[in-house]
Amino acid sequence: MTEQVQALLGKEFPCLDKGFVRLIDVMGDDSAIVQAARVSYGAGTKKVLEDRGLIRYLMRHIHTTPFEMVEFKFHVKLPIFVARQWIRHRTANVNEYSGRYSEMKDEFYVPAPDQVRAQSVTNKQGRSDDLFAPEEAERIRTLMSDTQDTLYAEYQDLLGTNLAREIARINLPVSNYTEWYWKVNLHNLFHFLRLRIDAHAQYEIRVYGQAMAEIVRAAVPMAYEAFEDYMLHAQRFSRKELLAIRSMLISGTPEDSILEAAGLKGREAQEFISKLEDLAQL
Repeated sequence: MTEQVQALLGKEFPCLDKGFVRLIDVMGDDSAIVQAARVSYGAGTKKVLEDRGLIRYLMRHIHTTPFEMVEFKFHVKLPIFVARQWIRHRTANVNEYSGRYSEMKDEFYVPAPDQVRAQSVTNKQGRSDDLFAPEEAERIRTLMSDTQDTLYAEYQDLLGTNLAREIARINLPVSNYTEWYWKVNLHNLFHFLRLRIDAHAQYEIRVYGQAMAEIVRAAVPMAYEAFEDYMLHAQRFSRKELLAIRSMLISGTPEDSILEAAGLKGREAQEFISKLEDLAQL
C-alpha cells in the first residue's frame, strides 16, 4: 500500500449535508491486477507488455477477473433513499446500521436550494434543470425539515412508551441517515461508478460516486485511467446503430431515412442521436 493510499484510510469525504464516505481498507493495487493476469499469460509476459499496457488490454477486451483481485471496503453515511438505490448493486458485502438494535439518529437530509427542482418532462424518474423561485424553494425545504422534526419527535415518544425499536422506527422517512460498511471488488466497483457518476444518475447518489471515484483513482491509477477510457467515457453501439453510422459515413448526411432504414425509431433513435451528440462534444 502506497503512502498516498495510506493517507486516505479513515479520511472523511463529506457528501450532501451530513453524509460521508471513508476508505476503511483496500486489498491490492495495479500490480495485483497485473500479477493475476500473468498467471494466465505465463512466464515472460512482463518482458512483452508493460503493466499499464496489460491493464489497458484487459479492460479493452473485458477480461474482468484480474480486476476482481482488488477489493475496497468503505464506511458510508447516507440517506436511506440513497441506500435503497445503492443496494440495487447486489455484488458487494454490506452490513448496515440497525434500527432494531440501536436508536435511529436525529439526522435527516434536506436538499440544498439549487437541488429543489421541478419534475423533468422528458425523464419520468428525474428532475429538470428548472429551479423554483428562491422563496418557494425555501418554503419546500422548511416543509421537509418540519415534517422530519415532527416524525422524529413522534418516534421519541413511541420509544418512551417502551415500544419495540423495530416497530417505533417504521414511520421515520427515507430522508433519515443510515450507515453501512460496503466491501466490493474493483470490477464491480467500476460498474457501480460507471452508472452512478454518469450525468443521468440522481444527484444525491452521484455525489457519493464522485467521492469514491477520487479514492479509487488514487489507489489504482492505471486501472482507473483504463476505466475512464474504455468504460466511463466510451460508447456502446448496437448492430442497428452501427449500420446507421456506416450509412451516414457513406452519405455524409444523418438523414431520418437512414435511421429508418437501420430500424431505429422512437426512443431508440433519440438515444442514438444523443450518443452522436456526446461524441461531437469530446
